[in-house]
Amino acid sequence: MKKVVLAGGTGFIGGYFQSRFRKLGYEVKVISRRPEFISWNDRRAIIEALEGADMLINLAGKSVNCRYNAKNKNEIMISRVVTTNILGEAILKCHEPPEVWMNSSTATIYRHAEDRPMTEEDGEIGSGFSVDVATNWEENFFAFELPETRKVALRTAIVLGEEGGVMTPYKNLVKFGLGGQQGSGKQMFSWIHVEDLLQIVLFLKERKDLDGVFNCSAPTPVRNDELMRLLRNKVGRAFGLPATKWMLEVGSAVIRTETELVLKSRWVLPERLQKAGFSFTYPTLQETFDHILL
Repeated sequence: MKKVVLAGGTGFIGGYFQSRFRKLGYEVKVISRRPEFISWNDRRAIIEALEGADMLINLAGKSVNCRYNAKNKNEIMISRVVTTNILGEAILKCHEPPEVWMNSSTATIYRHAEDRPMTEEDGEIGSGFSVDVATNWEENFFAFELPETRKVALRTAIVLGEEGGVMTPYKNLVKFGLGGQQGSGKQMFSWIHVEDLLQIVLFLKERKDLDGVFNCSAPTPVRNDELMRLLRNKVGRAFGLPATKWMLEVGSAVIRTETELVLKSRWVLPERLQKAGFSFTYPTLQETFDHILL
């Protein structure tokens, strides 16, 4: 039986992947801090899970949907770097290591961009805490010399799906009349449907000639004001109050998150995937909303 190991596989994306991989006939092994799964502290069990695996997909990391105080910053960084190193060291001890290791990264690694899109080839790395997390994450991942295991870093945009993720708070904003543009409304919104993310993983598994960094983002990003207009139309709200930057700062403090999550302009294109021949099932935000917002 085909085997996939999902590290940190109990969140929104991990739960979806678990279900879909099982339907595809895979044996699914999950590494998690939850007691019913393989523990991060059980290095022997991790090695046993990785032995002979077709794929290792690392999704581990504390959510960035929190205030960036010293404690949370430390946990966000450590949760990504330490788990990546645990997995790399475990692969080195395998007699039959995984064929491919796909490690999460983030499209937030690029700078705030309202002037042009960021691709793998000519995207400009940004600055600040979130970028530091992404660059450290990737540096630790690519530092491992694993001659029998192909390595792929998934620079993933905001993932949208029917259950969980960012759609719940966005829908609530619209339902309560706060679904206008956020900030200037000009910042770009890059996203990907969770099913397309799964299909990218399956595509890259079969394409043994491909490795390195891939932008996992739908090919038609939109501005924030267009995002909110499409969402209002789908939810059935003709009008939504806009939120200025200072309003977002106050609101973010109240709900204990950061305005960067909505104000940073993420203009990311999946150039390498498209050149390799990958076809998106949900290439536009309208098609995505039509599927996940019934």
